[in-house]
Amino acid sequence: MNMPATLNTDRYAKCIDVSKRVRWEIEQDVIRGRTLDLGKKFLPDGLSKVHELAFLTPDQQRFLSQVQGRTYANIFGLVERFICAKVMEVSQDYALGDQVALEALVRFSDEELKHQALFRRMEALAGEQMPAGYRFAPQPDEVARAVLGKSSWAVLALTLCIELFTQVHYRESIHKDPALSELWKDVFLFHWKEESQHAILDELEFVRENAKLTPEERERAVDDLIELVLAVDGIVQMQSREDAAYFIRHCGQGMSPEQCRAVESTLLAAYRWQYILSGTQIKRFADVLFAMTTPAQTERIVNALGTLSEAA
Repeated sequence: MNMPATLNTDRYAKCIDVSKRVRWEIEQDVIRGRTLDLGKKFLPDGLSKVHELAFLTPDQQRFLSQVQGRTYANIFGLVERFICAKVMEVSQDYALGDQVALEALVRFSDEELKHQALFRRMEALAGEQMPAGYRFAPQPDEVARAVLGKSSWAVLALTLCIELFTQVHYRESIHKDPALSELWKDVFLFHWKEESQHAILDELEFVRENAKLTPEERERAVDDLIELVLAVDGIVQMQSREDAAYFIRHCGQGMSPEQCRAVESTLLAAYRWQYILSGTQIKRFADVLFAMTTPAQTERIVNALGTLSEAA
C-alpha cells in the first residue's frame, strides 16, 4: 500500500511546536494538592441552564451545576477513549511516510490518554466529596467499540465537532465565570490548551479522509454521522435521567412531581446543548462539514439536528 504524502507538513509541525510549549502534568500543574470547592459552581449557567429552574434555591442550583460538572468531565473521559483509538489508527498511514505528521498524531494520542487520566482523577475527587449514589451510566469501552464501527469519515466529523465545542465552552463560558470552583475551572483551562491543536489535526485528517471516498461511500458515511449523533443523544437521555434522580434524592425534598420532571427535562436540554447542538452551530465546523456534502446530504444532517434542537 502506498503511504499518502501530506501537503500540510507545516501545519503538523506547528501543532508539534505548540504541544511542546503548552505541555502540562496532572498533579504538578493542574491539581496542585487542591480539592474541589463545593461552595462554588462547577459549570456556568450558560451551559448548565440551572437558572431556568427558578423554583430551585441558590444552594440547589449550585449542587445541580456540580452534578452536571461531574458528568461533563466523565463525558469527556468517555469520548476521548474513542478519539484516542481513532487517532492511533489514522497515524499508521504515516508510519513509513511523513514523520512530522506521525509525531503530531502520536503526541495527540498521548495527550488524549493524559486527559482520560485527568478526568478519572476528577471523578475520584468528586466521589470523595459529593454525596454517595452518583452513577455514570455509559460504559466507555462499549461506546468506543460502537463508534469505531462506523466509517472513519463520520468518526472524524464527530471528533472535530467535539474538540471545537470544548474550546468554545471554555473561552465563552467557563473562562468568563468567576463563580466557578477554581480547580474545576483550571481542569478545563489546561484541557483547552491541548485541545486547540487537536482540532487542527482533526480537520486535517477529516479532509484527508474525505478525499478518499467515492460518492457512494460518502453517502453511507453521512448516514453513519447521523446515527452517531442520535447515539450521542441516547447517551445524554440516559445520563440526564441518572443525574436528575441523583439530584432529587439528595436535594429535592419538598419538590412537586412537576418540579421533578422540570429538573429532568432541563438536564436533557442542557446536555443536548452541551454535547451536540453547541458544536454543530460553530461556523468552522459547519464550513468544513458542508463543503464536503451535497445539498441533499446537508439537508439530511440539518433535519436530524433540527429534530434535536426542537426537542431541546
